[in-house]
Amino acid sequence: MTSPLRLRAPIVLPCDPRCSVIRSGVVDVDRKGRITYVGPEAEAPAIDQRALKKDFTGILMPGLINAHAHTPMTVLRGLGGDVPLLSWLNDHIWPAEAKMRPTDVKTGMLLGSLEMLRNGITTTAEMYFHGEQIADAVLNTGARVLIAPAIIAFPGAPGGSWQSMIDEVSNWIDADGLRFGPGERIELGYGPHSAYMLPPEALTAVAGEAKRRGALVQIHVAESAQEDVQQRELHGSVPLLLEKVGILDGRMLGAHCVQLSDTDIKVMRRPRVGIAHCPTSNAKLAAGIARLQDLEKVGIPVGLGTDGPASNDRLDIWDEMRMAGLLARLKSGDAAALTAQRALLLATFDAAAALGRQDIGSLAQGRWADIIHVDVDSPAFATGLDVPDTQLLSNLVWAGSSRAVTDVWVAGAHVVSDGEPQLADRQAAARAVGDVARRLRNS
Repeated sequence: MTSPLRLRAPIVLPCDPRCSVIRSGVVDVDRKGRITYVGPEAEAPAIDQRALKKDFTGILMPGLINAHAHTPMTVLRGLGGDVPLLSWLNDHIWPAEAKMRPTDVKTGMLLGSLEMLRNGITTTAEMYFHGEQIADAVLNTGARVLIAPAIIAFPGAPGGSWQSMIDEVSNWIDADGLRFGPGERIELGYGPHSAYMLPPEALTAVAGEAKRRGALVQIHVAESAQEDVQQRELHGSVPLLLEKVGILDGRMLGAHCVQLSDTDIKVMRRPRVGIAHCPTSNAKLAAGIARLQDLEKVGIPVGLGTDGPASNDRLDIWDEMRMAGLLARLKSGDAAALTAQRALLLATFDAAAALGRQDIGSLAQGRWADIIHVDVDSPAFATGLDVPDTQLLSNLVWAGSSRAVTDVWVAGAHVVSDGEPQLADRQAAARAVGDVARRLRNS
């Protein structure tokens, strides 16, 4: 940023643990892209006269966080759309991925990143091959990403053996650091695909390398009842195996976590372990419904994820807020099982905690200025903004949608204005994905 920034709006939602609502609010941002003040305009400190001031008519809130995605799969969107998880992977996705080039990963990530920014998602946690291509794409769009280059063991896997994949990630972190880029937009970690796709010694190696570097491990955990049969027979459960190999001793994000027992939930209650809840993908693939209330009761931080655009198929956390709430209520039989306030925090503050990040996910002094503006000129807010706080939040979560997002900032940089990305050509990105998809179909 070249100058400080002051944003003003009738409503500011910091998405702090209390889910506060600030009326006639202000968000101040310094030249480095960090927030210096959030609160009522009447109490705002004096600001440099050279600061850029912008007034908005709706709601300012933190950018949403996608806690689990495989976004380069935009080039595979719609492939094998009506089959169970293991058939979807073995018969459709993995054969197609075997034909993908490194540049295809960048092409898919570029379009997906633009899609997410337009939907108000400023941060995404990605597990996929060719991490450098993902980083390049995100630096082009101006978004934020936690990259976990995929580590997997099967013949012909991109990147070679699981040992070489682990070494490649370790060398990259040692060369560039855990976080780099403008506004620390890129964070690196490890992406062992799952317990059923890697031997225990590979998981042990990942645990050691990640712990030495303080890196996040992203791994699929107990996504469906059929996938981990051998691991359950040998180790009792996948979480018990992860405990045995040491992964639960460091930073870990477990994706899905649908098939968990009471013992598994107790085992996963660790200081630096979080869970990515992907309700729409789990529903589409008939994998099950995660035990969201039980996870929250024991204090495991949970964030919302879309999963890949070939298994959801939308990169839209607004959809996940609604789906998480509906499934939690249906599973428990309790219409208050997940309130609008809680759903909103799953997409912001709690998602950041699940990723082990305290610098995003909330509008607070010192955090990165990842901010979105939600327009209220829509039927969702026809009752106005002068309604009780609970009604305002209910309208935002249950009636609102990504279509209302007009402007997005990442580390204070204005990356979406009036609904259009500012740093990359969305239409050109879409054409490029179409070209890749056609080549993959015809090859």
